Amino acid sequence: MENKEFQIEEFDIKLDTEEIGRQFVYIQHVDSTNTYLLNNKDLKIHGTVALAEEQTKGRGRMNRDWQSQPEQNLTFSILLRKVDGKKINIVNLGASLVVAQAIENLYQLNTSLKWPNDVLIDNKKTAGILLESVSKANELDRVVVGIGINVNQTNFAGKYLIEPTSVRKEFKSRVSREKLLSEVLNLFEETLYKIDEKPEEVLEDWKERCKMIGGKIKVESTKETKYGIFEDIDNEGFLLLKINDRVERIHFGDVSLR
Repeated sequence: MENKEFQIEEFDIKLDTEEIGRQFVYIQHVDSTNTYLLNNKDLKIHGTVALAEEQTKGRGRMNRDWQSQPEQNLTFSILLRKVDGKKINIVNLGASLVVAQAIENLYQLNTSLKWPNDVLIDNKKTAGILLESVSKANELDRVVVGIGINVNQTNFAGKYLIEPTSVRKEFKSRVSREKLLSEVLNLFEETLYKIDEKPEEVLEDWKERCKMIGGKIKVESTKETKYGIFEDIDNEGFLLLKINDRVERIHFGDVSLR
């Protein structure tokens, strides 16, 4: 499979943002772009994006490895310095929403979303998101949104909870990583404004793409497994699980249909 280095100029032409991605760091090898942005004190600007071709310790939720072939995909993180702590879950949902919207806009593929932050094409996983943060004196100092999108990779070794796919596999043609990244960042900036002004609109857009709402689900965390009906998500982005005649707010876990 042919590899192609990321063309920063091509990406820059299509980037139409005020802040997101205006400071852009391109790295060949790094342990994790999330760790890089969380720990690098020289990078302070809201909206800084770090894109890596290869992550030696790329990870998903629950510390799972995120495997990605170099120069085939998009593995990047966005540094946010202006986030309301009460809206951090909506930022998480919003990030998966914009990845889905970008894929739909550019490639007309049908996407769906899985709580809290997986993007699926034809029920196969094409992207995941991991939010991490650092606080100072009980205030959020840095929030990092890590995004991994399977773009041009076509083979996936190993075992997975959800079968993986890529945009290329579903679109049946090689796609431009530069175009896709700029589209994601353009939409993400718009969505951040919306989260400030009209968070309920972001939640509604997210819910429209989540096929699991109303269904019987299993929620697994590191400590326990719960079964119930996926009733809704609340105004802070938490999952509402109906167990018999009570509703429980779920903050964390892996969700699958029963």
